[in-house]
Amino acid sequence: MLNKKSVDDINVKGKKVLVRCDFNVPLKDGKITDENRLVAALPTIKKLIADGGRVILCSHLGKPKGEPKPEMSLAPVAVRLSELLGQEVKFAADDNVVGENAKAAVAEMKDGDVILLQNTRYRVEETKNGEAFSKELASLCDVFVNDAFGTAHRAHCSNVGVTEYVDTSVVGYLMQKEIDFLGNAVNNPERPFVAILGGAKVADKLNVISNLLEKCDTLIIGGGMAYTFLKAKGCEVGTSLVDDTKIDYCKEMMDKAEKLGKKLLLPVDTTIAKAFPSPIDAEIEISVVKSEAIPADMMGLDIGTETAALYADAVKSAKTVVWNGPMGVFENPILAKGTIAVAKSLAETDATTIIGGGDSAAAVNQLGFGDKMTHISTGGGASLEFLEGKELPGVVAADDK
Repeated sequence: MLNKKSVDDINVKGKKVLVRCDFNVPLKDGKITDENRLVAALPTIKKLIADGGRVILCSHLGKPKGEPKPEMSLAPVAVRLSELLGQEVKFAADDNVVGENAKAAVAEMKDGDVILLQNTRYRVEETKNGEAFSKELASLCDVFVNDAFGTAHRAHCSNVGVTEYVDTSVVGYLMQKEIDFLGNAVNNPERPFVAILGGAKVADKLNVISNLLEKCDTLIIGGGMAYTFLKAKGCEVGTSLVDDTKIDYCKEMMDKAEKLGKKLLLPVDTTIAKAFPSPIDAEIEISVVKSEAIPADMMGLDIGTETAALYADAVKSAKTVVWNGPMGVFENPILAKGTIAVAKSLAETDATTIIGGGDSAAAVNQLGFGDKMTHISTGGGASLEFLEGKELPGVVAADDK
């Protein structure tokens, strides 16, 4: 899965190239409020333009569930991309995606031209990987490039189905980067390799914990999921978030770490409060207690100061660090200290630092550490499945080198 042909391995001059991008950007009143995903797609698009390809872009946006919804149209993306590329990106406004507008626009293309198709999820078949829509997309192009890692864990028409009807399918620069960093970090890391897992639920990370324990030297647990581990260890956790159905699993994982000779670090102290902040950024009274001494009527909401120092120390000597999931309720400034401490320790290390999408990516970017990380994944669910050691359909579908 890790050795795929990329845009550097093909000649696209005069060819029609369909590129699956991730333009699932937030919109407010028809304006894009965060254009990171557009900017991230530019290197691949510019490369194909420079090589004389006829570039046909496609993406989903939101969840229109198989019907045209004007507020989820990709029209604003075409406008902004035109500005970013310094050339017109023609928008093919077909509610059926591959309609008369798209076909006419493609027929008129010259080398280096760019068009954008309508939201692929306007078609109900898209998420079901239906054959007819896959064939329609393939009929527009000679070459297919997948540069949308965020949907790589799903088999849809526009990232997997289409590859069955096109001779050449490769990955773009963004996908290549994800494969290089996430794939190789886990399968062939420079050691010591430290993995940090946070977030609310143990259930979301069951296979990730198990897979990473086999691969890493030290596994650090923070966030809401730490309390299920602490309870499994026999600690009193008060009203903290606990998944009682996963207590035995946590015990198994602690045993597994011991058998494999791996370090499994849990919080030694915890930041507690009476209740979860409401609204999430509300002022809140906190105190820090030892992890085994959380009062019965209190709730753990972030790692404590000693734990933050312990975790930062574990990162110092690492050569590879993968982090997925915040250490506490980072959206609240009072409860963001643990997450900030971990982000800061990653920013200061010489190790290869890989942030696994979703909340952890949002956290490092919001806290201002984004540019200090080696790689921030563009996919939440996809990066988790990668860390679980699963094959991702969108990656598998590309041609092998």
